Amino acid sequence: MKGTPAEAKLLGEPNTEAAFMLKHWDLPKPQIIDGVEAGAPVVIVDTNNPAELPAGINDADIIGIIDHHKLVGGLETKGPIEIRIEPLACTATIMFKMIGKDMARAPKAIKGAMLSCILSDTLEFRSPTTTQEDKAIAHDLAKELGVSIPDYAAQMFAAKSDVSRFSDAELLRMDSKEYSVAGKEFRVSVLETTAPKVILDRKDSLMASMVDVAKEDGADQVILFVVDILKEEATLLVPNDLVKTLAEKSFGVTVSGDTVVLPGVMSRKKQIIPVLTL
Repeated sequence: MKGTPAEAKLLGEPNTEAAFMLKHWDLPKPQIIDGVEAGAPVVIVDTNNPAELPAGINDADIIGIIDHHKLVGGLETKGPIEIRIEPLACTATIMFKMIGKDMARAPKAIKGAMLSCILSDTLEFRSPTTTQEDKAIAHDLAKELGVSIPDYAAQMFAAKSDVSRFSDAELLRMDSKEYSVAGKEFRVSVLETTAPKVILDRKDSLMASMVDVAKEDGADQVILFVVDILKEEATLLVPNDLVKTLAEKSFGVTVSGDTVVLPGVMSRKKQIIPVLTL
C-alpha cells in the first residue's frame, strides 16, 4: 500500500469532537459516502466488521485492512491482501508505526489529527485499552507540535460533550455497534462526555426513541452507556426488563430504577462487549 495515492472517505457525519479537530488543524472534511463502486480499490481503516461498512463492500477490491478491533469475519477479497490488526487503543498508533521514518515529512495537521485520534480513543489515557505505545506516540507528537495534552484534550472533550444539536436518534447512532447476545440483536451505543447530566436529562426521550431506532436498524434493543470521562464510570439506561436482565447478569449489579451506574466502565471494546450476557 505504501506509495499508492489514496484519499480518505467517511461513512457518516463527524461528531462534534471530530468536527473540532478538523477545524483546529485546518483540515478539510473528507467526503461522506454511503457506498463503494464495484471493483474500486479500498483500504478499510478502523473496522473489519461488514455490518459497519457499505452493503456492497465485498464487491469492491479490498486491498488492505488496518484496525485495532477483534477480527469479525465476513469480508471477501479478490486476492491476498495486507492486513494489520494490533491490540492497541487507536488505529492512528498503528498507522504512525506503519509510516515510520516518513512521519518526519508529514504535515503538521496530519500529526495533529493523529494526536487527536489517540487522545480520543484512550480518553486521555484513562481507558483500559490504553497501551504504552499509544502513550509514547501521543507524547512524542504533542512535544513535536508544542501541544499541552491536558489542555488540548480538555478542548476536545468539551466539544464532544456539546450534543445539543443532535436528535435522540442521532445520539443513539452516533457511536454504536451491532452485537448479538444469546440470539438477541443489540445496538450498543456509547456516549463519552465530561457533562453526563446534559445527556441524562434527556433519558426519558432517549429511551422512548430506542424503540423506533431498534426497529429501523433491525435490532431487538438499543442499549446506551453514558461514559463520564472525568469520574471514570458509565451510566446505563434501563428502559425495560430485557436491559435490566442484561445489566444484572453482565455487570453483577442490582437495578432498581431506569439507570444504573457502573464504576470504572469506560471501554465498550474491553469492558462492555466481552461481558454482555443474558
